Amino acid sequence: MPKTHANSLPTREKILEFITTSETSAGKREIAKAFGLHGADKIALKSLLKDMADEGLIDSAPGRAFHKMGGLPKVTVLRIVDHDGDSVFAVPDNWQSDAPVPRLRVIERGKRSALGVGDRILARTEERGVGHVAHPMKKLAATPETLLGVVRREESGQFWLKPVDKRERRDTAISDLNGAQDGDLVLAEKSGRPPRIMAKVVQILGDPFAPRAFSLIAIHKHGIPDVFNAETIAEAHKAAKTPLGAIGTEGREDLRHLPIVAIDPADARDHDDAVWASPNDGGGFDAIVAIADVSFYVRPGSELDREARKRGNSVYFPDRVVPMLPEELSADICSLKEGQDRAALACHLVIDANGKVTSWRFTRAVIRVTANIAYEAAQASIDASNAPEHLNHLWSAWALLSKARDKREPLDLDLPERRVQLDEAGRITSIAVRERLDAHRLIEDFMIAANVAAAKALEAKKSPVMYRVHEVPSREKLVALKEYLETFGVKFALGQVVTPATFNRLLSLVKDAEHRTQVMEQVLRTQTQAYYAPANAGHFGLALGSYAHFTSPIRRYADLLVHRGLVRAFGLGDGGLTDDESARMAVIGETISKAERRAMEAERETVDRYVAAHLSTKVGEVLETRITGVASFGFFATVDGIGGDGLVPISTLGNDYFRFDEATKSIEGDVSGTRYTIGQILPLRLAEANPISGSLRFELPDAPPQRQRRDGNKLPHRPQNKRGRPGNIRHQSRK
Repeated sequence: MPKTHANSLPTREKILEFITTSETSAGKREIAKAFGLHGADKIALKSLLKDMADEGLIDSAPGRAFHKMGGLPKVTVLRIVDHDGDSVFAVPDNWQSDAPVPRLRVIERGKRSALGVGDRILARTEERGVGHVAHPMKKLAATPETLLGVVRREESGQFWLKPVDKRERRDTAISDLNGAQDGDLVLAEKSGRPPRIMAKVVQILGDPFAPRAFSLIAIHKHGIPDVFNAETIAEAHKAAKTPLGAIGTEGREDLRHLPIVAIDPADARDHDDAVWASPNDGGGFDAIVAIADVSFYVRPGSELDREARKRGNSVYFPDRVVPMLPEELSADICSLKEGQDRAALACHLVIDANGKVTSWRFTRAVIRVTANIAYEAAQASIDASNAPEHLNHLWSAWALLSKARDKREPLDLDLPERRVQLDEAGRITSIAVRERLDAHRLIEDFMIAANVAAAKALEAKKSPVMYRVHEVPSREKLVALKEYLETFGVKFALGQVVTPATFNRLLSLVKDAEHRTQVMEQVLRTQTQAYYAPANAGHFGLALGSYAHFTSPIRRYADLLVHRGLVRAFGLGDGGLTDDESARMAVIGETISKAERRAMEAERETVDRYVAAHLSTKVGEVLETRITGVASFGFFATVDGIGGDGLVPISTLGNDYFRFDEATKSIEGDVSGTRYTIGQILPLRLAEANPISGSLRFELPDAPPQRQRRDGNKLPHRPQNKRGRPGNIRHQSRK
């Protein structure tokens, strides 16, 4: 391969081509030599290779060489998965590509195989025909599996590791405490093979019931990066001191004279958006949505940028936030604080008398927020008719936007959101459904208007866009919904073009409030998972053809990319989208979508743990619950107004033989005719609340007392069915 000019860094494609075609090990030194890189270019190459590894384009092989992800390196680690007579087969031990996992035939020297299923080997791979074969070089030690759990001591003196994952039901015997004590939250490594699986403690995390421990469990379980390295912190400190530059005609637009306000939750950790509106001559409003100008401080290719992309988004727990950016930026210089001059990217909107946004423009600006107002305070001011003029203007402009929204008919699912409130010591004071106010809807509609404007502005400039995509529900899910709705006597034709308004009309046909919530949840389950991508497929739920996230660059990397796109497209100065980022939008979109799903699961699990802790004092009490899910092994119920799904095992439902109907999401007793279905309200006794795993277990109020296990924990009673055997269940499909 010919060398490039010393000051010319090779593209990702050229690096991948070199790694793929190289006859020898391709490490950083070999890549630099091949492309004639020296001095500062070698430092830039190191940064580029880190980016490529973060994005899953390449991976390190033994000896610090690189290989192309999605393809097989010439030397790699394999795991034996099958032993079929004289043939042994293996797969890559760490396969992170979306491509199918390759299956390699292992060619060993000698007549008898010394390799067993589960063994790991370092092997040289060779392409043969349409597949690959592997030549073992060395058998490797097994990689220990990491467990997160709580140490528990039995009366016999044996220590066990109780998992924090509610889906994992087996405890693991501990072979080495490594200083851990009964009740400690620990990380451990699993060793051995069934039935002699053991755990060795490798890190003590502390008291699982201490304040902030529940979120710590989620952070460790999901591998969420929560500590910034020294280089990132140093960059943040330097970036925070960057002067805003010229203001006025030669630089940033000066909006400090406008009464712009930031309306946020009372406990908001950061403030990245602010709004302003004023009547115009056409019977509509001029409005500004001002967003923290994070792209000014976080530049492409920096350590700050790399760390933000890896995190993808901030993660919000009841007791802490794991920010995407260091707090010196996210909670200070990029947070739109009252009375402070702040850099902003301003979206100027013109709203006509019908609520339609007729034009938009984007500028880099400096703003000075008039007030940081909590949603409740803003709403109270409006309700009391004593709001300042700038708030009244906002509400009047929102009245027009809401008219346009109603005409668009987005999906309207008014499902409750739980809010965990803690005292200063981190103890739970209450868990309640978060009240939804007009103030919330106002900010949502202004943010949606700005998000749409950003997407369309970039489209007009033919600039890359990181869209927020929400696709139409799949036919499979629509068929399931149709069968479900039939149980309520509601007709749903599959041949029609499905829109959000279709679902809204279906919900309007369900008059009973209890069933309405039930159907809302089923409609929600019908929806697809939203994601980020540069290919536009529209946003089904919002009934919008073009939609991008623009309004939260402090806590979402997708928004930062949209800001950079606007800066470049409209010539707003430094920090714009680079050619390299433009070419990698699909890969970045996939990366940050995965990070978002990880954050959502961690946040949900942590709230479940707080709910279980809150309810642990009520074990044995009969509570009013609502069934949220039905399966072949029982049903799940939640305490109304609090949350937390708990299982009612089928074995505790009495002496009957139960049938499970998939279409109606119900189970029904053959003899008694007792029926349990989603949405049903019924009293249940709380049998167990485990704050560590976040799991609950309920039972019928008249269920027999539970038997005791040897370790003192209760076992569920196993009732006898009409055949003299423990209660059982049959599946019934709906034709």
